[in-house]
Amino acid sequence: MRLYNTLTRKIEEIKPAREGEVGIYSCGPTVYWNQHIGHMYAYVQWDILVRYLRSKGFKVKRVMNITDVGHMTSDEDAGEDKMEKGAKREGLTVWQIAQKYIDQFMQSMDLLNITKPDVLCRATEHIPEQIELIKKIESNGFTYKTSTGLVFDTSKFAGYADFAKLNLNKQDSGSRVEVDPDKKNPWDFLLWVTNQPNHIMKWESPWGVGFPGWHIECTAMSVKYLGETFDIHTGGKEHIPVHHTNEIAQGFGAIGHQTANYWIHNEWLTLKGEKMSKSLGNVYTASDLEKKGYDPLALRYLILTSHYRQGINFSFESLDSAQVALNNLRELVLAAKFDKGRPTLSAEKREKVDGFISEFDEALGNDLNVSKGLAVLWKALKSNIPSEDKYDLAISFDEVLGLRLNELNSKVQDTPEEITKLVNKREEYRNNHDFENADKMREEIEKLGFVLEDLPTGVKVKPKK
Repeated sequence: MRLYNTLTRKIEEIKPAREGEVGIYSCGPTVYWNQHIGHMYAYVQWDILVRYLRSKGFKVKRVMNITDVGHMTSDEDAGEDKMEKGAKREGLTVWQIAQKYIDQFMQSMDLLNITKPDVLCRATEHIPEQIELIKKIESNGFTYKTSTGLVFDTSKFAGYADFAKLNLNKQDSGSRVEVDPDKKNPWDFLLWVTNQPNHIMKWESPWGVGFPGWHIECTAMSVKYLGETFDIHTGGKEHIPVHHTNEIAQGFGAIGHQTANYWIHNEWLTLKGEKMSKSLGNVYTASDLEKKGYDPLALRYLILTSHYRQGINFSFESLDSAQVALNNLRELVLAAKFDKGRPTLSAEKREKVDGFISEFDEALGNDLNVSKGLAVLWKALKSNIPSEDKYDLAISFDEVLGLRLNELNSKVQDTPEEITKLVNKREEYRNNHDFENADKMREEIEKLGFVLEDLPTGVKVKPKK
């Protein structure tokens, strides 16, 4: 498999540190607010990566953090802890706010059929590991103390600016200097904060009572669960100049080298060209879309049409198109599933089947070109290979795509044609957000002795008992 490595600015072949195994660390959510579909864009993309590697026979261990302390309202050292800000906003404790938004994140993962990480680790449950890592950094001479806390001395790491290609002379230092004028360099960052006695979450440490800076948790937990050298570290492009730059510095400070060999970053899902943001009021969650009548897997389908390094401009028009495409795809898969009687596979058609498998593999293996892989699935379903081979390919490809095609049941098997037409009409109304007429169609169907069950995989029609 080949992926674009931000570290080298090149597409490189992935060569695992341990044969047959791949360790992946993904930066997870800060659980002070809902994870919207802009956030979930990244998690779908990395889900595809994990699914593809597993389909190729690799034993994948994926670790994701939950940030529940130390992430300031700035991604640097400035502002209020996001968790405490969220708790004040809603009149909850910091622990309640964390659990509320962990639950929301897990619900969004379920709706979008995102495979759960093998390890989901909370920063507050790994304070000893963070303290031990900071002690190593300190003993190696990479720290100094200020009135604010223990600070990482970036001047001791000559390659600090290399990863993000930073021009440190032009770095905006205003807020950082204001937070801690005793810093040797404005971009030096806090490992342990000791000057906030009213901070709710705090722990004893060799540097005084306080709490960890945001960046140290990812280095501490990735090393704990994946070792001092692992394969892939994923995150959004916003992590490159600060968070991941500081993670790399911490790795060098503690163990003398970077922890991950490949740093993979996604572009953003935007709305009208702008990044989704609570402050802009342009935020939608997966459950919001479901409440509007969309199948959440239509969002997953829409994401699959993009490339992780290009992002996607979200609109409800594009989501409508994705819903229609997903419904049509399901119909083709169902048609193949129920067209029984596999004919003898000719040499020509066997060659086509093998060709589809190779095309799909080549697409996903070449920097995760999932949209091309999706196109291969469509081509296979519309080809002249036997129906059962179409179905087998669809189910095989869907192990990577994650559209739950293996859960499909015929919508209208053994259903009168009149009912089938009404079901299709109702779906048309729902797709156009005409829920009043959609409800009338449901009532008409029920009068004729059938009931509908709306499932994530489609509409199930069955006779009334």
